[in-house]
Amino acid sequence: MVVEGRGARRLRAGMVGAGMIFDETYAPFFENAAREGLFDRSVGPFDVTLAGIASRTGQRAERYRRSGRFGDFGVWSGPHAVQQMLAEPVDTVLIATPDDRHFAAAKAALEAGKHVLIEKPSVLSLQELDTLLALAAEKRVLAKVVYHKLWDPDHKKLRTLVADGLLRHVNNGYCSLLEPKQISGQQFAEWIQGRNPGTYVAVHYIKLIDFTFGGKLTAVTCTGQRGLVGPADGPTWDSTQLRLVYRYDSGREAAFDIHTSWVTPDNFPGYVEQEVQFRFDNGVWNAHSRKRGVECTIEGRTPGEIKITMNNHYNAEFLEPNGTRCRRGYGIEVIERFFREVAFVEWGGPPQERDERLQQMRALAYNDLAADRQVVAAVHAMEAILARAAAGVPHCVVEVNGAKGGLVLHEPAGKSHVLYEPAV
Repeated sequence: MVVEGRGARRLRAGMVGAGMIFDETYAPFFENAAREGLFDRSVGPFDVTLAGIASRTGQRAERYRRSGRFGDFGVWSGPHAVQQMLAEPVDTVLIATPDDRHFAAAKAALEAGKHVLIEKPSVLSLQELDTLLALAAEKRVLAKVVYHKLWDPDHKKLRTLVADGLLRHVNNGYCSLLEPKQISGQQFAEWIQGRNPGTYVAVHYIKLIDFTFGGKLTAVTCTGQRGLVGPADGPTWDSTQLRLVYRYDSGREAAFDIHTSWVTPDNFPGYVEQEVQFRFDNGVWNAHSRKRGVECTIEGRTPGEIKITMNNHYNAEFLEPNGTRCRRGYGIEVIERFFREVAFVEWGGPPQERDERLQQMRALAYNDLAADRQVVAAVHAMEAILARAAAGVPHCVVEVNGAKGGLVLHEPAGKSHVLYEPAV
């Protein structure tokens, strides 16, 4: 049960994973919450506290606990860490593990009746998504996913222009995200075996396309390169080139190409290089992380410790004009919004109207798992296509909602595999 005492109401959070994404977004969120608390007009003031962290080794979590940056909390490690944490009084569970470990932790948390927030991609298959959705409905809790790029001011402006009809009917699009070798070779070296950068970051753009333009996903293709972070004939990918085809109510189609890599040189000026272009009947939208932002060089500090191309909208530490320091950005804001949604469900009105409030929050298509079907379908398809390529069968195509099923992989020689039978 969520805590409601004489003072501010309180939500206790359990964290699964304490890696890079925790450092960049969750840690500053908990620091801000410990210092300032949260306020929402529908519920008044409330607190969010970190109750504990479950991780594989517990080393980073212990360092955070010793720092005292956001109070004392429990630390659990090893194969049973999540279950041990769930035995403690927690109200919400935040999952920021490698993508192929999301499902097990989310399933356990939902089975325990906890509100859940999962880092992108939520899960890797539609079967897993169905399981989590059924559990969330049974337990009457929220199941959400983090797509922080939807809160990027540039992406919000793009969606605004589309929603207002100023940019009319997307024809095609191109998205690129390049990350340095240290991502695959150092920060994520423990979990990248058998993985690919497409699932890891292309999913941001899949969601941007799906959420901004709507339409029905009809086909998925993907290829890629190997040989730098793993064997040239193995299942670990250096880079991927994904293509999605959508059909719209007008009967017209649009193709979107999403290129991702995590083997860019570490000293590349962009560090993380992001670019998008969308073509419309009456216009073009171009956005580039380096052209829109700031470039800074400091001898001995960039590009390793400090990025040359800074995205100060996402997450940054600021010395405010009034002399105070803070860390803010849309990467932190999206986590805060999740807790506002949970608080609204639990305290935003009479207890007998909780289910109505729950449905209101589930209707938010930007982060609810129920609105993630086409994104997960694209990820599911990409994973299957790359697996067949690694097995020596390249150039497969996945058809969505065709005659043979919701997700069907077609090999060049004509053989088909049903990945997911129900309609997507």
